[in-house]
Amino acid sequence: MMRGRFAVDREHGKIFGVCAGIANHTGVDVTLVRAGFIIVTLMGGWPWTLVAYGIAAFAGRRPARSGGSYNRLATREESQDRLRSLDLRMQAVETYVTSSNSSLAREIEELR
Repeated sequence: MMRGRFAVDREHGKIFGVCAGIANHTGVDVTLVRAGFIIVTLMGGWPWTLVAYGIAAFAGRRPARSGGSYNRLATREESQDRLRSLDLRMQAVETYVTSSNSSLAREIEELR
């Protein structure tokens, strides 16, 4: 699942986003990439894995920031959907309360 050049993923990354970027680039789960990095480091690649990690952190391109407005747009649409849902529920409650429900009217009078 190669997708062009390697890019770090700082949004989903833990330290510099290198493992998350590798996971996005290869299509492998990020947990497996992180576990593999730790295993290779402990199996004898100690200084070189950290050097490679540092090089990947600074050499990997960063994604363009144009996606930010898209994320805000999606968030705005999600918020509007939530507000519509709340509005519909409030209308249902208002209809129930203002209807001629005699048992509810009795309960309200008992509470007063």
